[in-house]
Amino acid sequence: MSTSQTAAQSATIAYNIDPTHSSAHFKVRHLMIAWVRGEFTKVGGAITLHETDHTASSVTAEIDVSTINTREPDRDKHLLSPDFLDATNHPTIRFQSTKIVKEGNDEYHVAGDLTIRGVTRPVVLEVDSVTPEIKDPWGFFRRGLAATTKISRKEFGVAFNQVLETGGVMIGDEVDISIDVELVRKA
Repeated sequence: MSTSQTAAQSATIAYNIDPTHSSAHFKVRHLMIAWVRGEFTKVGGAITLHETDHTASSVTAEIDVSTINTREPDRDKHLLSPDFLDATNHPTIRFQSTKIVKEGNDEYHVAGDLTIRGVTRPVVLEVDSVTPEIKDPWGFFRRGLAATTKISRKEFGVAFNQVLETGGVMIGDEVDISIDVELVRKA
């Protein structure tokens, strides 16, 4: 291993995504007039964060599809069915970063591969904050970040819809996604 490789590795810190303090939210148009919002309550994974150059970091995240919550049990059941997420055959949504670009003082574009329902497509997460590290009362080090993106659900094979008799469709194609993540590492 070269000296530069050793220095690069020593400048990175491995964090786990804390699933009890992290979530992924989404919203999509219903009947072309209102937003329906939901969340996945179990987000996990790991981030290797470069201390001085966040663009040299990497992200691997997983979402447990079965934790979907739109505050309507019948809708949640339908979203888990083969019409939408097909949770039986595809229980996990995955993201793997491929490139990170600094966009502002504390803003980054994290490009990567998002896999939903067995279909992988490139997406870009817009990270608008990476908090400084703090030490919690239990002896762990923590930091947080927030990110957003938009996807076409049809590009991921989530194409179920119904045409309305007045024109238009029941469910919009564009899905807004926001992710709030708390990272944790041992002291």
